[in-house]
Amino acid sequence: MSSAKLPRPPHAVSGDEFRRASGRFATGVAIASVADAAGAPHGLTVSSFSAVSLAPPLVLICVAHAAASLKLFREAKYFGINVLNDQQQALSERFARKGHDRFDGLDWRPGETGAPLLNGVLAQIECAVHQRIAAGDHDIFIGEMLRAHLHKGEPLVHFASRYRKLAEPPE
Repeated sequence: MSSAKLPRPPHAVSGDEFRRASGRFATGVAIASVADAAGAPHGLTVSSFSAVSLAPPLVLICVAHAAASLKLFREAKYFGINVLNDQQQALSERFARKGHDRFDGLDWRPGETGAPLLNGVLAQIECAVHQRIAAGDHDIFIGEMLRAHLHKGEPLVHFASRYRKLAEPPE
């Protein structure tokens, strides 16, 4: 396939069509986190988390330009990814709401990089910012994974605009 740029189709899908079509891809749910200059934790719910590369070990998250914490992610050298388990829907909803201290009263710790890590999650991942790309109404943050602490459990899944749990396979 040629690397030449293809012409843009005459009619792009609507925002609603885009959300519905993208929502047909099941994703895990995570909390992306960052510390401000004073070390205070900030974060938001993301379903746009993906592996990018094995060598070096790169992952990505997407943060909306409308997100209150975007400036902090842009200024940070490190960020955290906290992969939620199937019992943490309320935590996902908490970090999706605006206008409150999302970490207030939560069990968390700063990682070795200072990135806020939530206790009780499936995975606590610390990343160094490798690259930031502005794309549409989001910034894509590519991070080099520096540390990962894994824990037992099942993932919280998001599909077709609803939270789901994995079903046990039939015997």
